[in-house]
Amino acid sequence: MKVISWNLLRLTGAAVEDVAELARREKPDLFLMQEATKHIEELPSLVGGHFHRLSWLGRIHGLAVWSPHHFPRPTALSLPASRLPGRLPRRRAQIVQVGEITFANVHLSHGQLLNRRQLARIATALQGRPSAIIGDYNAVGPVLLPGFTDVGPREPTHLASNVMPFRLDRCLAHGLVCRSSYALDFGPSDHRPIRLELDLADSNITTAAARKPRKDRLRRFYR
Repeated sequence: MKVISWNLLRLTGAAVEDVAELARREKPDLFLMQEATKHIEELPSLVGGHFHRLSWLGRIHGLAVWSPHHFPRPTALSLPASRLPGRLPRRRAQIVQVGEITFANVHLSHGQLLNRRQLARIATALQGRPSAIIGDYNAVGPVLLPGFTDVGPREPTHLASNVMPFRLDRCLAHGLVCRSSYALDFGPSDHRPIRLELDLADSNITTAAARKPRKDRLRRFYR
């Protein structure tokens, strides 16, 4: 299964025509988007297929998914949030089921402890199913999630202020084999799209969801 993920950079980045052009060129089975505005809802009128957008309360953008194939309506998973004032919006993951694989489309928080806790919440919700957590992690450095393997591109995918490169767009996979993984060229957004080819693994793997969860010593700081 070919998957593309792209942070569109709200109104100043990739427009719906740019997304449609990439979909036509790469022909993905699944296209995950972050910072997708209401304008991106016009995508099916340009390329057909099926589209769902998950908006964030109080923001003009949210998460979106497109596929040329029909798939069940995605669900929203609320993620841990900081108790500090002004740390909004409250983030949600978009959970998408395609055949036997569950995808979590994410745009995680900038806090380096908080975004790791958000990943742990997602992993628990996936309950050991063959799955991939894909999107903008906002994570610096390695991300270790028991039962999951980092199969995303290793090269930088984001230029902060068009100067500092970071590998923010990632994929953690469980029960899947990654056939290829690389970042595409920059377009109108300050994030590069990432392209992955994922298949079901041949054998069952014991996951973190099947293990006794670790005690969360930082719980009092989040809600």
